[in-house]
Amino acid sequence: MKKSSKKLDKIGQLGPFFELDKRRQKAVILLFEDELTDEEIAKNVQRRRSTLDNWKNDDKFKAAQEQYKKLVVKKDFESKALRELVNLLNAKSEMVRLQTAITILKMSGMMSDNSTPELDKAKVRKANAEADIARWRADELTGKNKADDSTVLVDDIGDAKDE
Repeated sequence: MKKSSKKLDKIGQLGPFFELDKRRQKAVILLFEDELTDEEIAKNVQRRRSTLDNWKNDDKFKAAQEQYKKLVVKKDFESKALRELVNLLNAKSEMVRLQTAITILKMSGMMSDNSTPELDKAKVRKANAEADIARWRADELTGKNKADDSTVLVDDIGDAKDE
């Protein structure tokens, strides 16, 4: 086991990775490091290759692999990536500055992945239009929209032989 994986054990001991027994945890780590064959990993954790294959197909083991990957990436790269993003806020390109600001806001939870300023404005317009329609329907039901004339919809798309 590498030194970095020992440090990870102290970070946050909740989730699928920490629910695995030591052998499965070691298998997750060795699979992540991608330096050994599956046969070598199985020997390293004192199990058969078929057992390792079964583990790799288990949903909890897969979730543990995902969690471990995120922990390693977060520990090793998150602060460096954030520092780089902060530096990009001063970029010459307005587009780079905008994308950087959006990325930082998404990371902070202040903006969702499917949210952009343009999309947010469109959502507001849609909500206002839906409110207008609801108000019109309510007025229609209470008789406030009644007028002396009425609109008749006509289907003027007839069969070709009618022409």
